[in-house]
Amino acid sequence: MKKELGCFIVAAFCALGAIAQTTYPSKPVKLMVGAGAGGGTDIIARMLAEKMAESLKGNFIVENKPGASNTIAADLTAKAAPDGHTLLVATNTGQAIAPHLIKLSFDPIKDLTPVGLVVTVPNVLVVGSNVPVNTIKELVTLMKAKPEEFKYASSGVGSTQHIAGEGFDIAAGVKSVHVPYKGSAQAHLDIIAGNVQMMFDTTSSAMGQIKAGKFKPLAVTTAQRSAELPNVPTLAEAGVSGFEMSTWYGVFVTTGTPPDVVAKLQTELARIIKLPDVQAKLKGLGGEPGNMSPEEFSKLNRQEFERFGKLIKQANIKM
Repeated sequence: MKKELGCFIVAAFCALGAIAQTTYPSKPVKLMVGAGAGGGTDIIARMLAEKMAESLKGNFIVENKPGASNTIAADLTAKAAPDGHTLLVATNTGQAIAPHLIKLSFDPIKDLTPVGLVVTVPNVLVVGSNVPVNTIKELVTLMKAKPEEFKYASSGVGSTQHIAGEGFDIAAGVKSVHVPYKGSAQAHLDIIAGNVQMMFDTTSSAMGQIKAGKFKPLAVTTAQRSAELPNVPTLAEAGVSGFEMSTWYGVFVTTGTPPDVVAKLQTELARIIKLPDVQAKLKGLGGEPGNMSPEEFSKLNRQEFERFGKLIKQANIKM
């Protein structure tokens, strides 16, 4: 009798496990975004929400929670119920940079589990069309001749543009002045007007001004050249080595979410990224669609967290 009862209990638990695997999502799924509507993170989140809703037969809703260098959305996701119904569409700004500048009430490494990498977008060093340089060598020479007279714009303190500027100063042995803005659009206006000389913007943000002839691209801050700017050298090719910067976008879920739900999300995200229309949209943003396994993305997330922590300490960057 006891043996039969034990078998019944095991069978019951197996049945419940099977139901759990087939009923996700059982309620609306929120995709948390740490930036405002219309930006790169928001565009990617809405694309993922649409695709996931189609295939998983659920309601996927994008919620914009801008502020605190993208960490408000991350905080809400970290503290959500661990059932897979709250996802975070994040960038390395919020996951790897901001935690070293802002006191957080959660641990971005322990409290958020990586689902997968969506896209990596290169940063490109651009100068205004009125700046009398056309190469990195000319820029460095002029910056050394006029210490601290060169200003570089960013979309805010702690952004990848900001950290790229500090990293460039260290690698090139120069000193520039950081001028933070509330977004790239405002920064672009001041570069065009000549109030600020340069910016380490993402290719997705800067391409319009580059094509219009208002920005001159001098180098991309990645290991390889950008497909969108094949004639623009990397910083290393241009003579400044030892520093790289790109902006990646990835999906995370609350730690503690059942493994079968995480696996389902990982499989679904990998499928979506390979869709031809999604590939075209991601490449249209100037990015390289994600091709990492969840384990590789998790390793990247941790490595970037440690790398930027060291750089921020070395450059003595403060919020």
